[in-house]
Amino acid sequence: MNVDFKMGKHVTVTVDNLEEEDLTQGMSDAELFQVINHSDLESEKITAPRYSYWHSVFRVFFRKKINIIMLGLLAVIILMAYLYPVFVEYDRYGNLLNSEAKHLTPSAAFKQFGYSIHWVLGAGAAGQSTFDAIWYGSQISISLALVVALINMTVGVIVGAVWGFSKKVDNVMMIVYNIIANLPYILVISVMVMIFTAGFWTMVFAMTVTGWLFIAYFIRTQVVIIRDREYNLASKCLGTSTIRIAMKNILPFMTSVIVTLAATEIPSYISYEVFLAYIGMGLKEMSLGRLIYEAESAMLTPGWGFEFWSPVAVASIITIVLYVVGQNLGDASDPRTHM
Repeated sequence: MNVDFKMGKHVTVTVDNLEEEDLTQGMSDAELFQVINHSDLESEKITAPRYSYWHSVFRVFFRKKINIIMLGLLAVIILMAYLYPVFVEYDRYGNLLNSEAKHLTPSAAFKQFGYSIHWVLGAGAAGQSTFDAIWYGSQISISLALVVALINMTVGVIVGAVWGFSKKVDNVMMIVYNIIANLPYILVISVMVMIFTAGFWTMVFAMTVTGWLFIAYFIRTQVVIIRDREYNLASKCLGTSTIRIAMKNILPFMTSVIVTLAATEIPSYISYEVFLAYIGMGLKEMSLGRLIYEAESAMLTPGWGFEFWSPVAVASIITIVLYVVGQNLGDASDPRTHM
């Protein structure tokens, strides 16, 4: 349609396509209109799709291909660490009396023992398979990290939630934290290991006796930020206990923070264990740290490098994979990424 306007009393209108058909001509009112019955119950229903928090978490997490690759690598590491020792009998001193079986490169080990997966990383100082020793050591190191993380995270999150919400608890815990926080964490672990026998559960006790306190302080800081919101004040006025408010109203909103914190804690415990073993204060069991400690002399010896660098590489891969998977899972746990 073209419309031309001119100054004055007259308006000139030019209309094109006058032959357009009216599709509603010849139709009855029943065909043109439909009566809709009103229902108060139906009007309250929301037509938006149902929201599932964990479904959205995994949808966002698996959207990135790097997460799938890292998760697959982590699955392989876990399976090798826990299933491989079940089906393979490892004897560290089986070739101790064989002088030709010690400090072998992979090619030399193949010539000595034949082609086998056991000798793909060569042989160590006692003639043992470096490949087998690494997976036995990985089982101990990963188990230690998981047990310590479970204890520290459980105690730290619960205490931190109550600490941040209760001002009476805050007054007491701040004094405790200010005293213990000035002591280096690695020094506390070292002293505990020196006092007691350097065994698996001794290391667990040494890492958890004060380790939960730093997690609790972090959670307390996060709780303080949201404890005075309107719904928490209303719940408190209705007589809800502090513990219930902390567990029901606050912690569920901190899932992404807790997951991210766990992602940094688990790899750090493996690092602590490796470091303590490297300086001669680690586990007596043949963990990754113990393997690195015993192969320290082979680090610079030509032809012996596989004994040292193999457990170092595996420990580094485990730490990096756990950290990346945990960080990305923590990001996916944030509801703001679900849009």
